[in-house]
Amino acid sequence: MLTPITVREIMQTPVETIEPEQSVRVAANRLTEKDIGSLVVCEGTDPVGIVTNEDLTDLVSTGANPETTTVQETMSSPLITVKESATIEAAAEKIRENVIKRLPVVDEDGAITGIVTTTDLSNYIPHLTRIKRDQQPPADRSTHRVRADTAYENESWESAYAGDEGEIAVGDSVLFSKTLTEADVRAFAEASGDTNRLHLEAPFAAETRFGQPIAHGTLVAGLISAALARLPGLTIYLSQELSFLGPVTIGQRVTAECTVVEQLGSNRFRLTTEVTDEDGEVVIDGEAVVISDTIPA
Repeated sequence: MLTPITVREIMQTPVETIEPEQSVRVAANRLTEKDIGSLVVCEGTDPVGIVTNEDLTDLVSTGANPETTTVQETMSSPLITVKESATIEAAAEKIRENVIKRLPVVDEDGAITGIVTTTDLSNYIPHLTRIKRDQQPPADRSTHRVRADTAYENESWESAYAGDEGEIAVGDSVLFSKTLTEADVRAFAEASGDTNRLHLEAPFAAETRFGQPIAHGTLVAGLISAALARLPGLTIYLSQELSFLGPVTIGQRVTAECTVVEQLGSNRFRLTTEVTDEDGEVVIDGEAVVISDTIPA
């Protein structure tokens, strides 16, 4: 996998704090002045809670007096935190489990050093915020191994489509698998112009975080397009969102799998798109929207 991105690399600093005995009015003024969404509540250097814009809005709706109500009476506590050294995936999991939007960051001694939000995380791992949709397959679907209208197959490739041959339906899935060779990588570099030495020179790649040459990320993502081409009809991309989660070393066999999760119109569909390496690790995760036209006679 890729060298993990840590919370330290993406957290916001410095962190605005407030004492628990301060009034809600003081907290509201500070949030407005700093144009921020939260304040970490600290007793000395110890973080004990967090107060957010939403907390203050809820307080006002109850008719409480912001001049006499203290931050301690309003804050969320106990405080949920994450360590600087944690991965961003671990931070996202904490946010999701606790249904919160902001996560204060602490060092090994428990001192506040930053804050990370759902927005910060979505810039790096958008797949974690993707809406989950019903993926119930049709009851009568079957698996088809060969596309009769594909004239350019290679015997080393593998593909399968689970669904009705005539038309796409929610729950259908398609996969495509091939080994990414050094010849593939060099051909892609020539075709695309992406001659990053990381992909082409072993001595150079050995000094990077990967320790060896890896395939281009967009080359690996191209297997998603190959899988989509094996859906019924003529598949045309409208959009594709991707998260690159890990590298693919040259010579690995990778598999793209796409699953139809929503019909957006008579011939438009949303699909989850995923690529796994030969160990079953997800290296690319994403979502696509496609049009399925009729194949010309």
